[in-house]
Amino acid sequence: MPSLIKGDNPLYLPAHNLCAGRITTKYMVKLLKKVLVVVLAGGKGDRLDPLTRDRTKPAVPFGGIYRIIDFSLSNAINSNLRKTIVLVQYKCISLNRHIREGWSFLCSALGEYIETISPQQRVSDHWYLGTADAVYQNLYSVEKESPENVLILAGDHVYKMDYNHILRFHRDSDADITVSAIEVPVKTANLYGIMQVDENSNIVGFAEKPKEDEVKTTLSHPDTCLASMGIYVFKSEALYRILQEDKDDHKSSHDFGRDIIPKSIDKYKTLAFNFIDENKKEAKYWRDVGTIDAYYQANMDLVSVTPLLNLYDKEWLIHTAAPQMPPPKFVFAGGENDNRLGIALDSMVSPGCVISGGQVRNSILSPNVRVNSFSQVLNSIIFENVNIGRYAKIRNAIIDKDVKIPEGIEIGYNLEEDKKRFTVSPNDIIIISKGAIL
Repeated sequence: MPSLIKGDNPLYLPAHNLCAGRITTKYMVKLLKKVLVVVLAGGKGDRLDPLTRDRTKPAVPFGGIYRIIDFSLSNAINSNLRKTIVLVQYKCISLNRHIREGWSFLCSALGEYIETISPQQRVSDHWYLGTADAVYQNLYSVEKESPENVLILAGDHVYKMDYNHILRFHRDSDADITVSAIEVPVKTANLYGIMQVDENSNIVGFAEKPKEDEVKTTLSHPDTCLASMGIYVFKSEALYRILQEDKDDHKSSHDFGRDIIPKSIDKYKTLAFNFIDENKKEAKYWRDVGTIDAYYQANMDLVSVTPLLNLYDKEWLIHTAAPQMPPPKFVFAGGENDNRLGIALDSMVSPGCVISGGQVRNSILSPNVRVNSFSQVLNSIIFENVNIGRYAKIRNAIIDKDVKIPEGIEIGYNLEEDKKRFTVSPNDIIIISKGAIL
């Protein structure tokens, strides 16, 4: 394949001349009213199995009380975007329930909404064939809003972004397509769509998930390349034409990264936008938690002393469906004749949890988890409604919801035995599937 970086073309995009913080001018208010947000949330997420056996990837819990999709939806709300359609498909019952219970606070009288749309087979007799086909099959819902621009988001990434910046850049540049970009290590290029840009931010090369030896960088940046974040802004007229053309291409996989963007860079004004992070950390934070190990590491970061992802920023709240449960409770403080100690250290404990004489360290507990006497939970992620029996020892594990851990069992202490009973990731994380009977 051709080199993604040619000659002296810059690897990094120029810093865009945008004011810091949120944009609240009349100009932006007018612009935002003409934007429709489309969230792609129908993916299987095979690499997250068994966490995705009963739910779509965007519905996988994250950080105790959240779902992965909450980050994209919260970014849209915090950016003052109030018209969003969520395209669902694969095992979407829990995702539909989550959005209904947690995201129904918008005012329909003002034309605000977040609406889930399942495959309608309005224009064909098949399910979604790819991300682009998902949008094409729902062009009816897009067109009826008469948007000037369509903001297309992946529902399975964790990050904080004010979409006002990319929307203003898109409009001021009179672009047909704008793709949000972030620098990533060359060694991880095979996980992303990798872009080549010129000095004016035009995308002049695009390859989906190339091998490391196929990516060449400039001498000034030998270890990094520019990746698509799966965030696209389209002029609506351009989007309609492009998707219609793609529909008739029988060689296409009907995917934005594999097909739409590469085919569009020579026909349409296609620009890259340098990601502006709202996370307020030195390094930009954007995570594709598409594998068990990436998911585990992103969660474990949250319980560190200074996590890379700041969930406690009151100026950029992450919204979710708040569980109607009592506060977490810690009982048994030990004593002269009772060595039980109910504690949680370096951990996140959600509402409804009861730490009843057990010890939790460096772990995340979702709502309604019970940790019984003399048990230990270490370096683990525990989903909702899990009951950990007395004297049980859990280490380096992800336990899906509705699992009852028997008394005295040890998980994470003998990998050979664990591999006979459970799923084990390449980094030796043990995963117990939803409702498993041990």
